[in-house]
Amino acid sequence: MSYIQNLEKNLSSTRKSLINHSLYSKLDSKQKLVEFMENHVFAVWDFMSLIKALQRNLTCIEVPWIPNKNRLAGRLVNEIVLAEESDVDLNGNPKSHFELYLESMIQIGASTKKIEDFIFKIKTLKSYNKSIDNINISPVVKEFMDFTFNIINTNKNHVIASVFTFGREDLIPDMFIEIVKKLSINDEIKADHLIYYLERHIEIDADEHGPMALKMIEKLCGEDEIKWKEAEIASKKALEMRIKLWNYIENKIN
Repeated sequence: MSYIQNLEKNLSSTRKSLINHSLYSKLDSKQKLVEFMENHVFAVWDFMSLIKALQRNLTCIEVPWIPNKNRLAGRLVNEIVLAEESDVDLNGNPKSHFELYLESMIQIGASTKKIEDFIFKIKTLKSYNKSIDNINISPVVKEFMDFTFNIINTNKNHVIASVFTFGREDLIPDMFIEIVKKLSINDEIKADHLIYYLERHIEIDADEHGPMALKMIEKLCGEDEIKWKEAEIASKKALEMRIKLWNYIENKIN
């Protein structure tokens, strides 16, 4: 069994618990979906910081430019960033996946005030810690994002890449999309933007980002058993943090 296969095997039980989480089946009304999105949007945002941290570390984004030795990993991360940061919306206009999610929230009537206030603070204060301490959000959501930034601050590329891959990618179950479609068909919500976001995310993750991300982890960990173990520990914790976030949202909508 290869290192990557062993890692996937060791994470499979926790991943299964997340994918089969009971929260999804309870998102059966507009009000519940709104509550979900108003909390989940912060996870959508900090996902972008994970991938940008990898791009910063694995490519050269400084001036003057110099070649980076992580050629394969650099190419892979640049391709992932291209789609995440500059994908297209329903009308073919370039937009990041975060912006697509905001559009989806607005369409179903969810408030974007807290996340937009947070983004404004990031722009002005230029600090995650100062910004997060000046916004009124759930301690569970804050803990989730704090974990992400603690991972980024390790500056260990193999750890960041593993959390990005196993803690974030390929975790949207088909059941969630079917529930959203059912709500849309019943005219309870207008959700073509959300359905597009979810289907687009799954399509890219399965066909492109998933395989690319696995290659990137293999390249970054090599045959270093310590790195593989660190990747496993961080990835498992990331999955557990997502489960904790889902538990919190589920309790709120019950």
